[in-house]
Amino acid sequence: MGLKRDNKKQPGFTRRALMIGTAQAAIFGAIGARLYGLQVEEHSKYALMATHNSISERLTAPARGLITDRFGTVLAGNQQHWRALFMAAQAPDPVAVLDNFSKLVPLSDEERARITADLGSRPGYIPVLLKDYLQWPDMAALEVNTPDLPGVIVEVGTSRVYPFGAPFAHAVGYVARPDVAEAKANNVLALPGMRVGRSGVEAANDDVLRGSPGYVQTETNVHGEVVRQVAHDNGIPGQTVALGIDAGLQNLAVQALGAQSGAVVMLDALTGEVLAMVSNPGFDPALFDKGVPAEVWKAWMADPMHPLQNKAIAGLFAPGSTFKPTVALAAMKKGTLTADKILTCTGSFQLGDHVFWCDNHEAHGSINVTTALQVSCDVFFYQVALGVGVDDIADMANTLGIGTDLQLDIPHASPGLVPTIDWAAARGIHWAPGNTVVQGIGQGYTQVTPLALATMIARVATGVEVGPHLARRVGGALQDGSSIGDWPDLDVDDRHLAVIRQALFEVVNTPSGTAYNSRLDLPNVQMAGKTGTAQVHNNTAAEKQKNFNDATMAWADRPNGLFVGFAPFDAPRYAVAVIVEHGLFGAQVAAPIAKQLMTYALTNDPAGRDTPLSTKVSDAGTPS
Repeated sequence: MGLKRDNKKQPGFTRRALMIGTAQAAIFGAIGARLYGLQVEEHSKYALMATHNSISERLTAPARGLITDRFGTVLAGNQQHWRALFMAAQAPDPVAVLDNFSKLVPLSDEERARITADLGSRPGYIPVLLKDYLQWPDMAALEVNTPDLPGVIVEVGTSRVYPFGAPFAHAVGYVARPDVAEAKANNVLALPGMRVGRSGVEAANDDVLRGSPGYVQTETNVHGEVVRQVAHDNGIPGQTVALGIDAGLQNLAVQALGAQSGAVVMLDALTGEVLAMVSNPGFDPALFDKGVPAEVWKAWMADPMHPLQNKAIAGLFAPGSTFKPTVALAAMKKGTLTADKILTCTGSFQLGDHVFWCDNHEAHGSINVTTALQVSCDVFFYQVALGVGVDDIADMANTLGIGTDLQLDIPHASPGLVPTIDWAAARGIHWAPGNTVVQGIGQGYTQVTPLALATMIARVATGVEVGPHLARRVGGALQDGSSIGDWPDLDVDDRHLAVIRQALFEVVNTPSGTAYNSRLDLPNVQMAGKTGTAQVHNNTAAEKQKNFNDATMAWADRPNGLFVGFAPFDAPRYAVAVIVEHGLFGAQVAAPIAKQLMTYALTNDPAGRDTPLSTKVSDAGTPS
């Protein structure tokens, strides 16, 4: 029975096998025919098309290095955004591509002119920026019209951001696009997204902040469309530059100045690290990355407070009475003044037919140098200046950091000016005794920066030739001058310094001292310092006779208010200089600001705290 059943099914199995075999033969036959056609009959056609698929390589800008404060707070970073680039070599008709692009994403006449200039001056492996800061509708329009835009690349770029804006603008600086000459001299600078530091730390450390470029390799077809990305290298990002600045102290200085024009510099008196450097008012440094609008630039230029000037390092001011410690040290070095020498103030000083007045015409009587500094007697220092002479005053000023190049590690710092007989002769100025008299109270030709005043008081406080600097670490490496003991001893007699320090202590901590109202409220900690009020308006004889009230003058003619100080008195670590431009009296406007800053510094002790060897921060952002 089983055999018979098997014999009946055999023919059916054979028919199915035959049908399957026939189908397979037909399929393989069709495939073989197609392969023959592709490989033999149409070989030339597809070989030609393959040769038009090409691998292109373009350089890409690296991420710019970060700038942080001493504790890792980012002061200058990077933010991502979308942008459109153009590789003209991948477009059969570049002009047509630009026309198509501008219909989708409008280009201004200035942008079109820039693009045309860039296309004519840059190598083919460097893309040209078409449009920065694309919005989503722009990107969608470009994506839909890709076939009409051969060589156009939409990618993520970066722009420079400054989280704190104006308060750090002068110290940190800003970046801008390279100019034509820079791009021609260095093709890397022609890369879209590359920026050049133009001021502050951005300029001083531009070489280490730039990094090294990366590259992208892509395969494009005959239509200039990207088929795939072959390889990608982000390059080497720029190094992080950590400053000695404490962001909290810096912001407090800005708040303390408020709407007033002026400058503040606070130093670590032992290392010279700049803990705060403020020039007020400031400006938005991010505007330079995109291009400053014309109306903003006009407003800056018209502002009488000069927001673009870094007053802290380039503003030149008469030091007023803050210069008196320098004059006293010069006279003590020469031997024309001792700690016990008594001079008399009758409220005025007669020299020839000219009368030089003491402040408010007040007679201080017979006093020594300590009392003269304590009450800021002008007549005492008129006499001291005549006794020591202008050249010896200049020598001591230079020793203390005034009127000399302090080798600051950012550009555009002014050395200021302390005149000498030779300086005057070279300019045809007849130097009369009266010129020397006013030198004694920091008027006349003498001009100083707040940075120089902070350096001066730091050197007086510590007895070392400390020099100011902003960079603390570059790429994790501690910079020279950031450790105690890096500076040589000052070429000034310690006994003379002790006399001046005690006098500055009495300025702040005795009821008759001019800065008594700004003494510290901290227990067992004292600040020493010197107030100053420097005339900017040459009062007429009639005004002086009437004891003219400076407060009634126009703002630009009012005196500048100054203060310099250090603390703790018995173990100096912090030094500060404050100038309030046209703020009238230093004791009223500058000394209270110094008190706020010194209180913060002594309470938080930024100079004494451990700082990170490496800064763990991220500059990653999302395209905006």
